[in-house]
Amino acid sequence: MKQLNETIRPRALLAGVRLNENQDFEVSMKELNNLVKACDMEPMARIDQNLASINAAYYIGSGKVGEIREAVETLRADYVVFNDTLSPSQLKNLQREIDVPVWDRTYLILEIFSRRAQTKEARMQVESARLQYMLPRLMGLRDSLGRQGGASGSLSNKGSGEKQIELDRRKIEGRISELRRELERMEQERNVQRRKRSRGTCPQAALVGYTNAGKSTLLNKLVELSNGKEEKMVMAKDMLFATLDTTVRKISPNGSQDFLLSDTVGFISRLPHSLVKAFRSTLEEIRYADLLLHVVDFSDEHYKEQMEVTEETLKELGAGDIPRIYIMNKADSVMEGETLPEISGNRIYMSPNTASEFRSCCV
Repeated sequence: MKQLNETIRPRALLAGVRLNENQDFEVSMKELNNLVKACDMEPMARIDQNLASINAAYYIGSGKVGEIREAVETLRADYVVFNDTLSPSQLKNLQREIDVPVWDRTYLILEIFSRRAQTKEARMQVESARLQYMLPRLMGLRDSLGRQGGASGSLSNKGSGEKQIELDRRKIEGRISELRRELERMEQERNVQRRKRSRGTCPQAALVGYTNAGKSTLLNKLVELSNGKEEKMVMAKDMLFATLDTTVRKISPNGSQDFLLSDTVGFISRLPHSLVKAFRSTLEEIRYADLLLHVVDFSDEHYKEQMEVTEETLKELGAGDIPRIYIMNKADSVMEGETLPEISGNRIYMSPNTASEFRSCCV
């Protein structure tokens, strides 16, 4: 008998297409699996297919659609999550063939961001990104939300025709405009705060890196070394996208100059463009830094690919030329027998377990 307080997590079936024997496919599917878990779902199984090109109608081959439908029934899956961004027509066609909500990678990340957002600005940024994603997909999302059974607003009304969809479209466009105006106002306020900080004598540094690399943990350790109060600590959890809001803290290391340190949202491969655009004003903090601390999960076998994603995103944000130090975090699980921290050029190999190890970053 199940306990009354036991939480039953929704079951998800994962689906993906390996294009032309893409060598990064397994890495991407593993990441999708972790994203599904981060969204508090239980990955049940995966169905993938080798294709030379994407199926225009269904993304995956039409025969595989039937296989997915059967797997959903057999596994009693609650969702099907695709490891790519589905076009509006693909989402609509798949949703008509599959009896549970169909999500793509973009919608999954948007959902995670929506659940993690804490501040008013972060919630508005996520809402703006979600609405921009939804706008061209109203028909498919209407079917998906109807099957999900808990959607709010006019999108959940089953049987609505083209007239209702047009009303939905106008409502969404109006809300996007409202959010844009409010976010622009918040950006102006942030620019004022940034100008005040720039008039000071403290250099500015920013923590950047792949999601869950350990940026927030590092920030907390540096605050601790500065004899900072507990309320100055930020949330640090072993989960994807634990931090969405940019946080700035003054770090006062012993024997070294004070500096301001920003903690920013983590990056991920194929981060939805609408999210990058929505969070651009927040991520602007990176562009004004004198130094970037690129935190890397050195224990991850795919850390080089994660570094490449971070570097490409930094270039997109206009921060590609800022000097940086690479913090090779969690190195204790790889460099057994080595004395940490170890400094090599512009890289610091370290472990998050001992606060004193982080002094190397403050020199």
